[in-house]
Amino acid sequence: MKIKRLHKNFFIMFGMDILLLMSSLYLSYLIRFDFEFSTKIWVRFKFVQVLAFLLIIKIFFFYLFDLYKGMWRYASITDLFNIVKALSVSTLSGYMFFLFSSRFQGFSRSIFIFDLVISIILVSSFRLAVRFYYQNAVPDKNRHNIIRFLKSFFTKKRTGSKNLLIIGAGDCGEHICREIHNNARLQCSIIGFLDDDPQKHGKQIHGIPVLGYIKDIKKIISTVKADEALIAIPSATSYQMRIIVEHCTESGINFKTMPNISELINGELDINSIRKVSYRDLLGREVIKLDEVLISAYIKGKTILVTGAGGSIGSELCRQICRYRPERIILFERAESPLCAIDLEIRQILGTGKVVPILGDIQDDNELQKVFEAYMPQLVFHAAAYKQVPILEMQPCKAIRNNIKGTLNLIEAANRFEVERFVFVSSDKAVRPSNIMGVTKRISEIMIENQNSCAQSTTRFMIVRFGNVAGSVGSVIPLFKKQIEKRGPVTVTHPEVTRYFMTIPEACQLILQASAMGTGGEIFILKMGLPIKIDDLARDLIRLSGYKPEIDIKVEYTGLRPGEKLCEELVTEGEDVILTNHKKIMVLRGSKCNIKLLNNKINKLLTIAEDYDMERIISISQEIVPEYTPSTYVMDLVKKQKEEQYKIERTKTETFQETIHKLSNIRYLHEKAQLRRQVN
Repeated sequence: MKIKRLHKNFFIMFGMDILLLMSSLYLSYLIRFDFEFSTKIWVRFKFVQVLAFLLIIKIFFFYLFDLYKGMWRYASITDLFNIVKALSVSTLSGYMFFLFSSRFQGFSRSIFIFDLVISIILVSSFRLAVRFYYQNAVPDKNRHNIIRFLKSFFTKKRTGSKNLLIIGAGDCGEHICREIHNNARLQCSIIGFLDDDPQKHGKQIHGIPVLGYIKDIKKIISTVKADEALIAIPSATSYQMRIIVEHCTESGINFKTMPNISELINGELDINSIRKVSYRDLLGREVIKLDEVLISAYIKGKTILVTGAGGSIGSELCRQICRYRPERIILFERAESPLCAIDLEIRQILGTGKVVPILGDIQDDNELQKVFEAYMPQLVFHAAAYKQVPILEMQPCKAIRNNIKGTLNLIEAANRFEVERFVFVSSDKAVRPSNIMGVTKRISEIMIENQNSCAQSTTRFMIVRFGNVAGSVGSVIPLFKKQIEKRGPVTVTHPEVTRYFMTIPEACQLILQASAMGTGGEIFILKMGLPIKIDDLARDLIRLSGYKPEIDIKVEYTGLRPGEKLCEELVTEGEDVILTNHKKIMVLRGSKCNIKLLNNKINKLLTIAEDYDMERIISISQEIVPEYTPSTYVMDLVKKQKEEQYKIERTKTETFQETIHKLSNIRYLHEKAQLRRQVN
């Protein structure tokens, strides 16, 4: 049996407790007998016997209540309650022992009461002194720590620390204040709070005053000499954050923030969570409440395939799925580097045996069949797609082959191998599309809807449609950041252009929630909140970077790009919106079964795409999606292609005519030569 080795701190605490408990009983006798030091009194009332018995029983209960297992540098209210309980029970035990053994003959009852009160004060004070010492301690500077500890009784500010102003005198602000007080390594001194609740003004939190309104930060900073501000309002809306950021920027102080509630795991605050204010804080996204039981029920123990696993949405989906302990996750990705990165990350979460990286292309139906046959996935999350609108306007055939043909390959594989659920990640650009990317997404939606509405499959096919994902690869926010780093100009396509935004984690959480709710054939719409003006977003990012729009960094308008709309929509004509049990998710049931459309026109479109016939591609696309309005750029491509074809046909005709003419001349000369020979 291995004997646990006692640390030296145990003997220090044990020795101090003996000393304090002896002192407590000694003081109790002095108080009881009016500070008389007569030996007769002390012998008569059996000081030595009482001391020996109480020491033994108190140390026993200290051990029983785990007072020697606590780390007293982190002493809390719970530890103080344990001290009170241990001393109360031990004193009561001693009292009962002397009551039943001698009826208190030769003992004073009041001494037990005095001893209980004094011992609680002495033992608790020593424990708190230990904590107070470590709050002001810096590693490897013991001599300075003692001086710092003594100074702390007379001053609130830590030597060599920066002055911190906390914006928000609520629970989060109090938690951060307490944690900074408990950690001397942070080298911060909190000099005050700011809050817009007038009832808090003039009051104190852990001895730190609430100085005034947030709007008065500039005046307050000059008074208290603050070096940095910390925004500690995780529940702040986007409007509130913009106002706070504006006040901080105008005051010239450096500022950081605690993450919003949706970023905190289980709502737990941590000093390490402090970061700079980012665009996410200005989006004002609400906290998502997931039905963890429902999601876990269909993911736990299942084999899951995620296409586009290296992309922004695909990679975050993989991270979110890992929380629900799948049996195996198949990472299907065509780009080598992103696949390697997500593979390494997921292996650290699930373990090597549960992660299968596949370097593959959804356009290759043979490869997909082999993957499905080898691993038999039960759930498929299809997030692979070409999504860059301007690029796809220039190369529509590539978009059709990847977004439509790739999706069709996956549908066929899912049906053949009887996948339980198939979730397609769509886009708001599929609604009344004005670009090739949007129309390929809408056609993919139609194919997926028809699987269940036409009773083509036992697999539950469902679609999740949402707007722009802030911070994803190719989105506007990373572009703005790069332009700001180069000191501008920041380019916005149009001053009135608006977009719906949500964060990557939020989008993926809602995908999992919606897919858990689906029965097959639905289009789930994620509530995106209010649309955000891209111009406002660009100017906010400039301010967050410490610059002033139009003064330090210019904002330029470049005009709408090919296929781009001023505003996006989430619902198309004929789709009925139905509310669900989840306040952030709606469901659409719009399309009816159309076998002819499914079997004929889509296959025809795929065939035409191989020939790069733009005019026929647009024509068939509009037959499948009547609301599709091609961009002027695409129509110019059609016109240019027709002109080139006309030139080619004209050249061919002219060449043919020239050939005929030459042949006619040759024939004429040949006949003429024959005639001459006959005459001669």
